[in-house]
Amino acid sequence: MSSFSHFDDQGNARMVDVSDKEVTARSATARATVFMQEATLQLILSGGVKKGDVLQVARLAGIMAAKRTPNLIPLCHPLGLDSVDVDLVCDPARNAVDVSATCRLKARTGVEMEALTAASVAALTVYDMCKSVDRGMRISDIRVTHKAGGKSGEFSQD
Repeated sequence: MSSFSHFDDQGNARMVDVSDKEVTARSATARATVFMQEATLQLILSGGVKKGDVLQVARLAGIMAAKRTPNLIPLCHPLGLDSVDVDLVCDPARNAVDVSATCRLKARTGVEMEALTAASVAALTVYDMCKSVDRGMRISDIRVTHKAGGKSGEFSQD
């Protein structure tokens, strides 16, 4: 038997059967950071990016992405999300935009992939909207920082 749950005994890819799991409240938070030039961050803060309000568009993109996760990641369960929160915070000391995405639901499986997808797409949207002035931006540190619910319980890291 494979030690990976997404493969059967013959090595074929499969969606994990969660039908015997209990429905529980679950949540996950993921983060990402976009590093950029100081001038780029100042454009974002002043609303001077020609494509529009970078932070609001990135927030919407992250929310939309979370809802589309099973269309993007093979074998992810389609989930009825109860809540998706995406926050973007500008940090002038680091010339960075920090992205945080939290997804919540009551289900038989977790929402880590939805949170990771939301954070990643929000960061990609910041890059897309600012690439004409700063091609050297760097997306970094995409990770799950918190997970709660289900049999495995709670997990936290910074």
